[in-house]
Amino acid sequence: MGKALARNTGLFFEEFVSGDAITSVGRTVTETDIVNFAALSGDWNLIHTDTEYSRQSLFGERVAHGLLVLSIASGLAVRLGFMEDTVQAFMGMEWEFRGPVKIGDTVRLRATIEDKKAMPRLGGGFVTFKMQVLNQRDEIVQRGAWKVLVKSAPAPQFGQD
Repeated sequence: MGKALARNTGLFFEEFVSGDAITSVGRTVTETDIVNFAALSGDWNLIHTDTEYSRQSLFGERVAHGLLVLSIASGLAVRLGFMEDTVQAFMGMEWEFRGPVKIGDTVRLRATIEDKKAMPRLGGGFVTFKMQVLNQRDEIVQRGAWKVLVKSAPAPQFGQD
């Protein structure tokens, strides 16, 4: 396999620069997503699954589970590639649900490097990201901070190019 087709790895701890930002591709939330998430999670709350009930709700229609949208955001973060094979652990998050995501809305994730803390005894360091989930109107529907443990770059070996 040629190098151009080889799978890339993510960024090492030392390569992250505070303030750098990237935005993912979009992902449209479907009725199937909501039904599958309800089945997987056991959360059959009527606001997500009952059209008639939802018409009388605050949003006037069914909305996606907040945790479904957070899960989609996690997948969009992985698709960005910077975490591939270098993130060792997800350490925690602070998160806010700011607005509804409705069937047919398209969301994307904006990730900004907020902070870094070297942890040599763990073989890398903590990187904290400011995360924003935006809908197709550029409204922030969810936001918060994610903290991950990222590997350090391998030390150069003598006699190797």
